[in-house]
Amino acid sequence: MRYSLLFFVFVLLFTFSYGKEKWKPDRDFVKAKVVKVVDGDTIVVSIPKTTFNNRKTLKNLRFNLRLIGIDTPESKPNRRAKIQSKETDKDVKTIVKLGKKAKAFTKNLVKGYRYVFLEFDLQPQDRYGRLLAYVWLPDGRMLNKEIICNGYAYPLTIPPNIKYKDQFLRCFHYARENKLGLWR
Repeated sequence: MRYSLLFFVFVLLFTFSYGKEKWKPDRDFVKAKVVKVVDGDTIVVSIPKTTFNNRKTLKNLRFNLRLIGIDTPESKPNRRAKIQSKETDKDVKTIVKLGKKAKAFTKNLVKGYRYVFLEFDLQPQDRYGRLLAYVWLPDGRMLNKEIICNGYAYPLTIPPNIKYKDQFLRCFHYARENKLGLWR
């Protein structure tokens, strides 16, 4: 009896001491600061320092960044909100209301973090010049995945950036089935 109790205590200590290992970003990830949340799926980031060709260093570069693999409703009435309105049979006012909820959710996820980490896929920019990335929070959660898993986005797969496509689809179905986020 005594040995089983000691074994149990040892297992608990082992689990808690190794289970809380700090997440470390991949060395290919780019460290960035979130300057502003534009929309549920678009943010502005500042990259503190980047070196090109092992010689030229650029500092504090600002970029509009589109989160890969997800699409949230627009938070302002615009052309895209009208398209979303037709696609979903909801009026533009409803689209914007849902978009503001998605934006607030995204803003809440990134607040309090000094930096995030950007993971690029095969195509790092879109035709509008925005960066395309998966954004990782310092605690190891992916922002894109958190937004869709909690019901604030639709999946949006545009090849060649398809690395997490299956995870995003599973999250989307789970959120819809369980009436999370915008699906309440």
